[in-house]
Amino acid sequence: MVDDRRGGGTEDGAPALDDLMPWSVGPLRPGRTWVTAPDAPSLKARWARLTRARGAEREALFGPTRARTTRSLVPPLPGPASRPGGEAARSGVRLDREDGPCPEPVRILHGLHDRQWLIPDHRLVDVARPELWRVTDERQIHLVEAGAAPRSPAPEPSFTELLPDGRSPAGRPGRVRPLYRRPGGREPNLAPGLLGHLAGRLGTPVTAEDFLAWTAAALRVRPTGPVVPLTADRNVWRDGVELGRRVLWAHTRGARCGDGTRPRLPGGRRPYVRATLPGRPSPEGLRYDAEEESLWVGDGRIAPVARGAWEFEAGGVRVIEAWFAERTAPAAPGTLEAVRPGTWPPEWTSDLLELITVLTLLDGFRAPRRELTGRLAERPAVGAAELRGAGVLPVPAGARRPASVLDHREEGPGGQLVLL
Repeated sequence: MVDDRRGGGTEDGAPALDDLMPWSVGPLRPGRTWVTAPDAPSLKARWARLTRARGAEREALFGPTRARTTRSLVPPLPGPASRPGGEAARSGVRLDREDGPCPEPVRILHGLHDRQWLIPDHRLVDVARPELWRVTDERQIHLVEAGAAPRSPAPEPSFTELLPDGRSPAGRPGRVRPLYRRPGGREPNLAPGLLGHLAGRLGTPVTAEDFLAWTAAALRVRPTGPVVPLTADRNVWRDGVELGRRVLWAHTRGARCGDGTRPRLPGGRRPYVRATLPGRPSPEGLRYDAEEESLWVGDGRIAPVARGAWEFEAGGVRVIEAWFAERTAPAAPGTLEAVRPGTWPPEWTSDLLELITVLTLLDGFRAPRRELTGRLAERPAVGAAELRGAGVLPVPAGARRPASVLDHREEGPGGQLVLL
């Protein structure tokens, strides 16, 4: 086996994802769990509780670490957190003196399939990955690799238009690979020359989004890391890209690769609430009836729920069970984590219905993806050796580093200009 990071590829010639999308970012490390939540109002209530406290009480609620205390001065986050009225407006204020309103929470992808909220304030997050915030915009799509849990196979990557925290449901760190290295869909995060080489072999234009769609359809997870088999057959490529676009559409909840409509299942297969969910479900109150295709939340019932959605796993953890546990696990009294809804919000029910829909769709894509793998084995391939011969691999060291931000004005602590 050749070291993938040197551009060697894999045993059967399929190039490593790490070579094809060379720039990756590690996971966010908040340092404190209260800065994220399944609902935005809880975050605003936690902020209000924090800013009402004074002195040692505020410090204790905050949860100081070596990286952050309430006296830390750090630069504001780029991207969403820098909008007018957001964090940038008070970037020079220490948290122990803060008495302003909560920065507007932003939606993030928690793990691989759970959509939660985060307070976008650099003073609260130990390792925020500013380079990731910088490129997360209306054009971006992130590929999220999660680490494998012990004795479990590595989960398949997910794809999101949101800022991802880069962790698996089991909490294992992974990697985030943005499709674009710069805001506005500029400079694809692909091996230099890859798109041109594929276009020449296939006899058709190939865009960065085409490549990501192909990856969503054809990627295979190996113990050594994900690989992306590439075809030299134009018809196979076209069908794979079309399938991959549907996969990306489902992962991004309709935000990318479609007409903007949210994912829906055909009539008769759409999940509905058949019995109202309880106001305070027990953490042990979730169960599935395979014969009835029903998901029970206490005495509440959702149906139909396909078995493939209920059994859908990531990192050895059932996605629906992990999602439910995030919303019902008890928190220590007196902590900011304990500031949460008193009853089950209707929005969580809507989120659960959408999650069931997405998992059902993703499970349904497995059969056509297996069929694509079979067709790949029968057609000419573009392997790692060919890419090395064409000079596409190995990728230059600079392709593995973030793009320069000299074309952006960014500020450090206290408002001074930063050039990176």
